[in-house]
Amino acid sequence: MADQQALDEVVRFTAELIRIDTSNFGGGDCRERPAAEYAAERLAGAGLEPILLERTAGRTNVVARVEGTDPAADALLVHGHLDVVPAQADDWSVDPFSGEIRDGVVWGRGAVDMKNMDAMILAVVRGWAREGVRPRRDIVVAFTADEEASAEDGSGFLADHHPELFEGCTEGVGESGAFTFHDGTGRHLYPVAAGERGTAWLKLTARGRAGHGSKVNKENAVTRLAAAVTRIGDHQWPLRLTPTVSAALTELAALYGIEPELTDVDVLLDKLGPAARLVEATVRNSANPTMLNAGYKVNVIPGEAVAFVDGRYLFGTEDEFRATLDRLTGPDVDWEFHHREVALQAPLDTPTYARMRAAVEEFAPDGHVVPYCMSGGTDAKQFSRLGITGYGFAPLKLPEDLDYQALFHGVDERVPVEALHFGVQVLDRFLRTA
Repeated sequence: MADQQALDEVVRFTAELIRIDTSNFGGGDCRERPAAEYAAERLAGAGLEPILLERTAGRTNVVARVEGTDPAADALLVHGHLDVVPAQADDWSVDPFSGEIRDGVVWGRGAVDMKNMDAMILAVVRGWAREGVRPRRDIVVAFTADEEASAEDGSGFLADHHPELFEGCTEGVGESGAFTFHDGTGRHLYPVAAGERGTAWLKLTARGRAGHGSKVNKENAVTRLAAAVTRIGDHQWPLRLTPTVSAALTELAALYGIEPELTDVDVLLDKLGPAARLVEATVRNSANPTMLNAGYKVNVIPGEAVAFVDGRYLFGTEDEFRATLDRLTGPDVDWEFHHREVALQAPLDTPTYARMRAAVEEFAPDGHVVPYCMSGGTDAKQFSRLGITGYGFAPLKLPEDLDYQALFHGVDERVPVEALHFGVQVLDRFLRTA
């Protein structure tokens, strides 16, 4: 079990990492190196030999390996990203990069996404060094850059150019799972991610005939684009259940004593009440228009108009997603992937998933571990190129008045000290036996 020093360090490390501003504004505007050096120093203090790697100057990743006792066992990847999304200080009640600890809560950008998990990993391996503990299987620790943008300088770079550092890794754990989900009836759910929807950020381009704004124009690029965007925004995507989502619905239905009506999922979701939030975004593909760009003067019809759409598709449905976009955009609008990453699916009948469940239940005996699929994506997508099956497992025990999901990229991001203590204990328990 994690010792008192590990409990103290996870809080201090979280606060100190928050104070290192690693805001990722996209387009390469970020510098993770100070946080990477911080993590590497603490890994070295645990007797490890961390390697710092960059594709672009200042965009630093850290990788280290903890040797296990069973050389025949497959290795396990444990990863967290060092960058955070930007924060507007005027919107916050505290300085978002203060790492302030007040009333038993650590405040600041990255407190849940995901410098808390980075701190847990550091605290666990340092605790092992003090105790002389070695895990059963090799543990590869990776702290990455650029997860909040394209991952080209982070996990994508590592997977494509340094696969040797992950030799033997068949499974990995990262964000986001094993957090307390309060269902409003007193039940405590702990969803563990075993899948992710694919990322399909789209660029739509409509072309037409430029001309004077006062003239009749049947080839107006703005009109064509607006019609396509409206069709996409109004489209009702059909139900598509992946094995993970089906398992989540089945387990939740059993927990609530509801007949698992997988033939009418919308009815089942209504019966699940607040717990439906865990699955409602992952029973279908989605495409949400997010950006528009057209024209330069009010009395000029432009020859081109552009829109961007945040698309997400479920495992096994990419071909259907593409065909649907072809139909919705129509003959007058072209579309292309602005950024694309694969959908993921992880098995639930594995020793690793069972050990994650057991670790949570040991420290939250009143909790109910359930699988779920993430609506968005993580670095697990890039690491899957190496054949690594990814799970979301960044444990936190949270009070009912803290909306965990709303804190991701939100204002006044924060994490209770007790949640960090729980997280480091569960992670320690899981990784010792994984």
